[in-house]
Amino acid sequence: MTKTIDARGKACPMPVLMARQAITEGSDRLIVLVDNETAVGNLQRMAASQGYEAAVTGAGDSFTLTLTKAGAAPAEEPAREAVPVPQKKDWVLFVGKDIVGDGDRMLGANLMRMLFYTLTQSEDLPGAVLFMNSGVLLAAEDEQIISHLKELRSRGVEVLVCGTCLNFYSLTDPLAVGTVSNMYDILTRMQTASKVVTL
Repeated sequence: MTKTIDARGKACPMPVLMARQAITEGSDRLIVLVDNETAVGNLQRMAASQGYEAAVTGAGDSFTLTLTKAGAAPAEEPAREAVPVPQKKDWVLFVGKDIVGDGDRMLGANLMRMLFYTLTQSEDLPGAVLFMNSGVLLAAEDEQIISHLKELRSRGVEVLVCGTCLNFYSLTDPLAVGTVSNMYDILTRMQTASKVVTL
């Protein structure tokens, strides 16, 4: 099965996510249209990790990538591979601030939103997302991230938000998503996880 994806004008990591979604749906051949070399490189790496060969044509702001699964059956034959089932792993994500990195705040805020969107598209979900300090602002005020957190919760991811931090920032209204928690519970969740990823 061959599928064409027009990812021109899409910011990173959307072209990769769109292509990966098509792969999980059973496409053994993809034609992906992108408009920058960064997307080309990202797609080539993703294709290699999934056992696909990537042929690239074009230059400047117009590229066509043809991704073909190694040993793929003829295009007219239906794909026979099962779609992978997302699995939650024993790791947690600790969010201690409301932006990614220490540079420009607008860039950092956009990166944080893209990170949580990308996490919702991942097959490797954390067991919990833990919010402290200014990170609690995301779970209380950022509509985009709240939407992503609701999706993660629906897939079994626990969301814990520091109550002391909410009080400090005068966020006394009920949380839009997550459970108001405390240092003991958050620390215990980190201690019992196999891995803690900190933002």
